Amino acid sequence: MKGLLLAGLSFVALAAGAEARVVGFEVTRTEAPAFAGRSFAAGLYEKIVARVTMAVKPEDARNAGIVDLALAPRNAAGEVVFSTDVHILKPADPARGNGKLLYEVTNRGRKLGLSLLNDAPMVNDPASAADAGNGFLMDQGYTLVWSGWQGDLATAGGLLGLDVPTVPGVTGESREEFVFDDTKGTEGPAVAVDLSYPAADPDPAKARLTVRAREGDARETPAGLSFTYLSPTRIEITKAPGFDAGAIYEFIYTAKNPKVMGLGFAAVRDLVSFLRYEGAAPDGSANPLATDGAPALKAAYAIGISQSGRFLRDLLYQGFNDDESGRPVFDGLMPHIAGARRTFTNARFAQPGRYSRDHEDHLYPGDAFPFSYATSLDPIGGTTDGILKRCEAAGSCPKVIQTDTDTEAVQARLSLVVTDTAGKPLALPENVRAYYFAGLPHFTPFGAKSAPVAACQLPSNPLQAGAPMRALLVALDAWVTEGREPPPSRYPGLEEGTLVAAQEAGYDGIPGLKFAGEHNEKSLVDHTRMPPVAGPAYPVFLPRVDADGHAVAGIRLPVIEAPTATYLGWNLRKAGFAEGAICGLTGSEIPLARTRAARQEAGDRRLSLEERYPDHAAYVAAVSAAARKLADERLMLPADADAIVRAAEASDVAR
Repeated sequence: MKGLLLAGLSFVALAAGAEARVVGFEVTRTEAPAFAGRSFAAGLYEKIVARVTMAVKPEDARNAGIVDLALAPRNAAGEVVFSTDVHILKPADPARGNGKLLYEVTNRGRKLGLSLLNDAPMVNDPASAADAGNGFLMDQGYTLVWSGWQGDLATAGGLLGLDVPTVPGVTGESREEFVFDDTKGTEGPAVAVDLSYPAADPDPAKARLTVRAREGDARETPAGLSFTYLSPTRIEITKAPGFDAGAIYEFIYTAKNPKVMGLGFAAVRDLVSFLRYEGAAPDGSANPLATDGAPALKAAYAIGISQSGRFLRDLLYQGFNDDESGRPVFDGLMPHIAGARRTFTNARFAQPGRYSRDHEDHLYPGDAFPFSYATSLDPIGGTTDGILKRCEAAGSCPKVIQTDTDTEAVQARLSLVVTDTAGKPLALPENVRAYYFAGLPHFTPFGAKSAPVAACQLPSNPLQAGAPMRALLVALDAWVTEGREPPPSRYPGLEEGTLVAAQEAGYDGIPGLKFAGEHNEKSLVDHTRMPPVAGPAYPVFLPRVDADGHAVAGIRLPVIEAPTATYLGWNLRKAGFAEGAICGLTGSEIPLARTRAARQEAGDRRLSLEERYPDHAAYVAAVSAAARKLADERLMLPADADAIVRAAEASDVAR
């Protein structure tokens, strides 16, 4: 480890004088101590809130790929200027911290990482002692950083957005999709909605509104369907009679003044580069993480959850993990619940909040080849590419730990992470690990309970991935700083027979579960046409499941190894809401029968609780064995394994 750190310090010394493109770092608020004075293993923490201004030159080769940057307004120095708020939580005494930065890419401006890793409440401005949750990240001594990257966010309520320039005078077709899902039945026939960009001409004759019941249905313009402009950025849609609440309304219009959304990648790159390598900005404002005016960080990691996990895959693919001076930005990345997708960010008239699902936003950009980290040939599209292709050429590839849940199997085509587009196995590069959490849903806040979901057929899945994610962050840190290999990937695969055709997944025999192979199919999409046109299909596989409906591959937590219910990362829409389509990102829970007689009467293939656990001690023993095994494999921290066993002991299962 000492050699690695000395090498890193030498690199900083050689790069001295190189300048990250943060031009101003204005601290606007501090809280010392943070978390109402709560102390951690690394001592007290303090909070810093700042306004950061950045500037880039369009002529720089590392910025050349940012769409419309060359058309954006410039300052007197020929630079394009943009800015964001930055939030930092750091050890009050740097000597007690671990010297490492953990940057969380915000999700629609929100902080989700503390909920995931610290079992904390979901708040945008953590302040109370309770907001630190179990204190895991603070006990580890991390410096936590958040900033905005999404240029189309309203920043009310503590959300972090990015102020980016628009390109005046540019017009082009833009498309909106709306699925109203009026679960309360209170919506009238007319609904007002916002457009992503202003209309170039608010003449209704120059726009098109259609409706369809399901994604694959033909677009219709039935009698009664209409719209009116309320302003250049807002319309009122009068819904069509005869369509249910899950119908898809599509609006295509000529928009104007696109935002330079791709600056979101430069914003993350340049902020983290500044915090790693610079002592101060050109205007004299200090780097708040510097020590005696010199950069002091040993390593920098990034985590992104859902949208922000897709952002990290895209940042890596588009070459933003080396700064304008060629220095690496992140040493390790943790894209969580991204599947095989990236983002619709670096494009004209981009909409970074959109992402493809089975029913919603299915044909939006953001999920095109390449899907995998390894470079491969796509015979369908006729190109050769890979997510790591640019960083490999630049020598700036980080260590990557990608984690996905059962939701990504059906909604985010996770099989394409480990297969090529000819449907053959594709090995992960040596610097990448992939882990799949069997039975877990996309994302649930800590402490969630299973509950009915208005538009879905089954109650929600309350499981949360905090325990394995904590262990994998520890493993990533050891990989980067000590060279210690993390646990082998745990992901479904074709060679092992744990990825299969959708119809062969094996969900039959579970009461209430009506699975007919539904998943978010993937095709080569022609985005030069409006609406986009789907072409040849890519092969997408699903994990093979056991008799309980849980994937046989991946990380199987104790709740899956010693179940009391079937937990799935997907759900289906109920009647009145596009019945049978996948229900967004909602998982489902189907309890096991208590007795053999009850399960036989229900036609349930799953063993009952009494058949699995003769008594409470047997249940605790099963949970304990599963937890200890994961701890031995470094896929769960011993403290989390102990907590899971204590919870099993306190439960009433098989009493």
